[in-house]
Amino acid sequence: MPQSTQESLCYHRNTCRLCESANVSLVLKLAPSPPVDSFIPKSRANEKQEAFPMDLYLCRDCGHGQLLDVVSPKLLFGDYIYTTASSPGLVNYFRQYAADVTRQLKLPSGVLALDIGSNDGTLLGFLKETGLRVLGVDPAQNIAGDATSRGIETLPTFFNSQVAQKIRDERGPAHLVTANNVFAHSDALGDMADGVRIMLDADGVFVFEVSYLLDMIENMVFDFIYHEHLSHHSVKPLRLFMQRHGLHVFAVERTSSKGGTIRCFAQLKGGPRPEQSSVAELLAYEEQFGLYQLETYERYTARINREKSKLTNLLAELSSAGKTIAGYGASATGTVLIHHFELGHAMRFIVDDNPIRQNRLSPGHHIPITSSEALAKEKPDYVLILAWRFADLIMKRNQAYAAQGGRFIIPLPELRVV
Repeated sequence: MPQSTQESLCYHRNTCRLCESANVSLVLKLAPSPPVDSFIPKSRANEKQEAFPMDLYLCRDCGHGQLLDVVSPKLLFGDYIYTTASSPGLVNYFRQYAADVTRQLKLPSGVLALDIGSNDGTLLGFLKETGLRVLGVDPAQNIAGDATSRGIETLPTFFNSQVAQKIRDERGPAHLVTANNVFAHSDALGDMADGVRIMLDADGVFVFEVSYLLDMIENMVFDFIYHEHLSHHSVKPLRLFMQRHGLHVFAVERTSSKGGTIRCFAQLKGGPRPEQSSVAELLAYEEQFGLYQLETYERYTARINREKSKLTNLLAELSSAGKTIAGYGASATGTVLIHHFELGHAMRFIVDDNPIRQNRLSPGHHIPITSSEALAKEKPDYVLILAWRFADLIMKRNQAYAAQGGRFIIPLPELRVV
């Protein structure tokens, strides 16, 4: 690929995304990969997909964990196929989320709720049922169009301060702004935070969920490090960042969603809500854990390498014994696992329950994706569960495969064969 094209698809920044410090250290090096959700049609089987770095850096000044190699958002999100409704358990999660937030914040009926990166409008649908006016903003044009056609108006664009000003001028301020697992997606987080400040009513609240860096280490969910997830947040750097953009984080809740998440509540600086003890408690916990110490990441890297070695040794033994292996879970996290653990040649095919992903090829290695019916038809000796956080659900759904002698390999957080 010509250098100029490569540069336009991916660039490397040298400063922290939150505080602009150049004092950043590489703490976890993962194998490069094509965009992790770029499952391509079989008609493009001969196409070489460009791989980009997915290395984690730590800011030594504010403590923010982040990728400094930034892949073009148009490449990542232009033809996005992930939808909230396709992820096990997320629909119920957002139903509960909408109920909890509207109860906690005592939002009056008819006020505006804006969801940034609203995807298929699942959360907004539940907020609408509580009596709020709703609006989504999402750059994936196909998904935004579909949500609008189902009655959840969604603007097909990236959210920034200009878009926020236009929405506020046309529709007034928002009492609730939400952003779930998207406050990690932008390289221009400062402008996004400014947009939130512009949108908020005087007593409005910004509720956002982000993958928690501490949980990512503790729960071994390193496969959440990929191009879309530019930031891996924690409370200390987030709080400082929000203050610089006129916002005040007044409460933080930990949830188990997506391997470990924090739900943060922010208001305009000087807003009416007192700061809750949860903020100070998590700040203390992060220091005690050693979240901002390089040694923590050295131990994490060693742990990942141990699990990789155990899995690749097992697969080599099975292969030399003539055993056949299929994968389960054509997901972004599965792509990370395949590339970092070098599993591209270990599996004949990958099963996925989402029809959108079936009959496509995996990013980079072009492993065929098929439905779970292939397990009964092909009868692989082992199924490697790439979507390992959903292993129990997957095994429960595929008891017929187990009954005919099939076995499951669960790679993380520690290798198991069931």
